[in-house]
Amino acid sequence: MLGAYCLKWRKASESERPEPYLVFSSNGHAISSYHSDSEFAAIMDEGSCIHADGQSVVSFSRWFHATHIPERAATTDMIHDLPERFQQNLRHYLLGGKEEVVHEAARILGAQHERMEVVGVRNGYFRSEDEDELCEQISASGADVLWVGMGKPAEQKFCLRNRNKLKVPVIITCGGCYNYVTGHYPRAPMWMQNAGLEWVFRLMDDPKKLFWRYALTNPHSVFCAWRYRKSRRG
Repeated sequence: MLGAYCLKWRKASESERPEPYLVFSSNGHAISSYHSDSEFAAIMDEGSCIHADGQSVVSFSRWFHATHIPERAATTDMIHDLPERFQQNLRHYLLGGKEEVVHEAARILGAQHERMEVVGVRNGYFRSEDEDELCEQISASGADVLWVGMGKPAEQKFCLRNRNKLKVPVIITCGGCYNYVTGHYPRAPMWMQNAGLEWVFRLMDDPKKLFWRYALTNPHSVFCAWRYRKSRRG
């Protein structure tokens, strides 16, 4: 769907092109932040598509809602799936992360996927006053898909601030995705991913950074999902 949208957007005249299609991710952290930060909630509501980046979101839909999300759509998989499942070449711009990481991610992705052309790379360390120039560079690159990896809520705020400046069909926020591409962050074994325990693996890998985040947001996200549940009987 995203690939077809890019082609349709490119074929339209400039006056007929809609705003970029914003793809935001949701997980336990996002659910907790949504219900504790009104600014973040308003930003998330502007997304064109919110996908279940965390297995917890899939589980919540099964436990508390009549409509079930069939499976997790992890951004770390999506960045590989998009060039493989769409049969035409798409041009990608990678924004965010550390300089050496994002450049290495671009090299790896370009080598792994024949139909993935990386037309631009920029680290995530820039000043707000540089954003106009950055948006011009991204638009001039001819990218079909802009990946924004700066972590929540910075990446969502960037997208909303610059939505009208970016001449790009699709924008996808991707958090620390580049670090997984390069191997700086290891992926959990598949059985842990399927069981919804990838967060446990991440916590064990970096407890200093993630302990309090998970200790606070995981219980809160469960409470929020239960509080706003809808009947499984409809």
